[in-house]
Amino acid sequence: MSYAVYGARATRTFRVLWLLEELGADYTHHAVKPHDPVLTALAPLGKVPVLVDGDAVIGDSSAILTHLADKHGAFTAPAGSVARARQDAWTFRILDEVEGPLWMAAKHSFILPEQERVAAVKPSCKAEYARAITRIFDEAEGPYLTGDALTVPDIVLGHCGGWAKNAGFPEPTAAFAAYLERVRARPAFKAAAAL
Repeated sequence: MSYAVYGARATRTFRVLWLLEELGADYTHHAVKPHDPVLTALAPLGKVPVLVDGDAVIGDSSAILTHLADKHGAFTAPAGSVARARQDAWTFRILDEVEGPLWMAAKHSFILPEQERVAAVKPSCKAEYARAITRIFDEAEGPYLTGDALTVPDIVLGHCGGWAKNAGFPEPTAAFAAYLERVRARPAFKAAAAL
């Protein structure tokens, strides 16, 4: 089984590449920018990442991660289990409390048309992010968010850590820094980062 992944590595596409490397899956990577004609021919919305799995075209990094983890039976708890509900709660929380402020700051830095940007929103985004990180590492269940094994929410949070650094967000707490060191030491993370 071979997949095709569309999107530049410096976007949320990195999450998909990282999981594919963790899975040891066969894939081709097309490093296209959003709204590239090659991309919009597959996914008219033009957002990245996009995964092509056979005849299926799947958008949204979290949906792709969940699909791949379920399909391969790895890096996830079984669907319908309480462990999966807890795992999904971590994923949704990170998307809301960590990625949300990062995305809001990005929109007001370079995504929105200049006349719609409000620079004053960025300090509150950074403060919200910092509070969320502290709470997350007060509640993490082991070396990874759900315990001893890397799962989907770790891939999302690990990616967000790099995004935060590049965006000039607060330095990671000691617990978050140790966590980021752990996830970045993984061979699959290194392989995806080297693409």
